[in-house]
Amino acid sequence: MVDTSEVEFSYEDFDAAVQATSYAFNRNDIVKGTVVQYEQGGGIVDIGAKASAFLPTNEASLIQEQGMGIENMIELDTELDFQIISDEDENGQLLVSVRRIQYREAWEKVVAQQAADDVFEAKVVAVNRGGAICLVEGLRAFLPGSHLTGQLPTEDIIGQTLPLKFLEVNQEANKLVVSNRKAVVEQQMSDLSRGDIIQGLVKALKPYGAFVEVGGMSGLLHISQISYDRIDDLEKVFQPGDQVKCMIIDHDKVNGRIALSTKTLEPEPGDMLKDSARVFELAEETAAKYHERMEAERRAREEAAKDIVSGLGDSLDDLSSDSSSDEAADPLADVSDSLDSLLS
Repeated sequence: MVDTSEVEFSYEDFDAAVQATSYAFNRNDIVKGTVVQYEQGGGIVDIGAKASAFLPTNEASLIQEQGMGIENMIELDTELDFQIISDEDENGQLLVSVRRIQYREAWEKVVAQQAADDVFEAKVVAVNRGGAICLVEGLRAFLPGSHLTGQLPTEDIIGQTLPLKFLEVNQEANKLVVSNRKAVVEQQMSDLSRGDIIQGLVKALKPYGAFVEVGGMSGLLHISQISYDRIDDLEKVFQPGDQVKCMIIDHDKVNGRIALSTKTLEPEPGDMLKDSARVFELAEETAAKYHERMEAERRAREEAAKDIVSGLGDSLDDLSSDSSSDEAADPLADVSDSLDSLLS
């Protein structure tokens, strides 16, 4: 037995001091605490108050898979931040939450990601009639089926990790909408350049040309860029579903649009109308020759421009030497006389 006769501070004094201590815990306060015991439906949390707080299982984590218990989400004797979500009950106990802190932090991260406009990855956790549901920082985001690239929103995609970009971020309405197609297009566009040869699928025909799907992008093969020969009936050249090879002649990386050409791949003018399979077979070889021809023309234009500048310099030198003579004619005299006659 411990002798406490000489101790100035007795157990009774200590208990009175504890009872007299004021614990100012208010709803929504953030406090430090430790889960000290698991119980049915949650865990007991020591937050330094007279009575322990209680953490319900559904408030233990923002991300909760079906069948998870609190022991799968919170470790014992690990200090964490908790948000107080109730007033004291008749026993002085408070309810606390980790999920609400994580929810607020997740929205802060999402808003920052949207501002950066970066591509990010998220896992598909469910599908519905309109699209799929992805987890973004623990928040549920809707991926419309029209913004899913290369596959349909079926149960086969559950568990897949997809590249995404934000379409809409609305914290007040608790609404997140994302796009897989926009992310794929941005990634692919960064690797594309004018003059590249790409393979695509004819998706639709219009009076002015064909729309070709290249990965998740839609490119326009204008009717004037299909062949050097005139095309009277586009349906005699292409049908939806046809595989084609095209050259990229222009692109809009911001909006994910590309302009395509097959006539630049024709070995001979009109080959697209006579034997398109041969055009596609020789596409890379023909494209190389096309680039060589364009480069030769560019150099020829530069040389012509240099000749013009050189000739202009010689003319100016002649004018300078003639001006030293008193009898030299004014090279602008005729122009001046013409202007005088017009203004008089």
